[in-house]
Amino acid sequence: MGKSIFKYNTLLSLYLAQSIPMSFFSTVMPVIMRTENFSLTSIGLIQLIKLPWIIKFLWAPMIDKSATNIRQYKKWILFSELFYALIIFIIAFLSLETNFTTIIVLMLIAFTASATQDIATDAFAILILKKEERAFGNSMQSAGTFLGTLTGSGVLLIIYHYYGWQMLLAGLAGFVLLALIPLYFYKEKAEDRPLPNKTISLSDIYLFFAQKGIGKRVLMLITFYSGIIGILTMIKPWLVDLGYNIKEIGLISGIYGAASGAFMAFLSGFIIQYFGRRNSIYLVALLGVLIGIYFNYLASIKPDLNLLLPGVLLLWGTYGMASVLIYTISMDIVRPGREGTDFTIQIVLTHLSSLIIAVGSGKVAHSIGYNGLFKIELILASIVLISIPFLYKQDLKIYP
Repeated sequence: MGKSIFKYNTLLSLYLAQSIPMSFFSTVMPVIMRTENFSLTSIGLIQLIKLPWIIKFLWAPMIDKSATNIRQYKKWILFSELFYALIIFIIAFLSLETNFTTIIVLMLIAFTASATQDIATDAFAILILKKEERAFGNSMQSAGTFLGTLTGSGVLLIIYHYYGWQMLLAGLAGFVLLALIPLYFYKEKAEDRPLPNKTISLSDIYLFFAQKGIGKRVLMLITFYSGIIGILTMIKPWLVDLGYNIKEIGLISGIYGAASGAFMAFLSGFIIQYFGRRNSIYLVALLGVLIGIYFNYLASIKPDLNLLLPGVLLLWGTYGMASVLIYTISMDIVRPGREGTDFTIQIVLTHLSSLIIAVGSGKVAHSIGYNGLFKIELILASIVLISIPFLYKQDLKIYP
């Protein structure tokens, strides 16, 4: 039991190490830049730093090919995070006003290192977690992400207010290094045991999609979040239009919402372990339908905080559980020797589909209002629930 707890703590620290700086750069930096009177065009350029996480599947095969055992994946993680911390530390000594372009370039490099660490960490997690441990392991991954969002977009803004840019960034770099300590001391009995013979190339990305039976799983991956992601994207603008100020919205969505996501991510490991993967998928899909119904009700009235808060908590909590579930079932169908590649492909699919829905939700809300958007989301959530028997096969084996 002690070994398993140390294993989960190691994974939690690694996912925190990547998510807190990422959340800071993608959500807090725009706020800081706006207070420094940067143009909206310049602020928009910050979104470019997410690019490495969208295209990371392109170099995932290289990492799988070079890692001949678990220890090699650990080295990829360690060196990627050390480089990540170094770049963050360098940025601390640059000025946003005079070195903006340089900072953007360095952030792209830093996020490339972080994305590389994520590929190696996911493969490392798949290899060290037994099938019955994956739900708990992925709870650590999702909880780390939500806690990172809560810390990076809330707590760090307060720290910046009191201590400034340089101290904050230097502290972030130090935190990344501290988060590597559990990995350094973690030892796996089989970490030097050779992994399956690897002849991996970019063609393995195509071969993943060419496997028999993978089509339905891919369709499930790209639609699973569709019934909630639009609401999640538009909830802050909706709260603005309802008359809530920035501080109130930060508390409602950024603090309470993210905390609910983190809590449910932790709890999801137990839920999946107890109810099983299939029943948990049905549960999340049913919650998606309930979210659609509830937000349609809220949109038909002028809701007060007592009515809004349960909806926000349910929305973020369901998103937290859905994340753990997707990570868990994605780990179940990776090909031996291609753990990083196959898992990365599946998660990138969910990110891309969520991005498309998020962008589309703004246009839909602008055209037909929040009421129309919430109705469409309810329809999508219902389709997801109905399609589960056709798209999810728990015993799917797509590799020899």
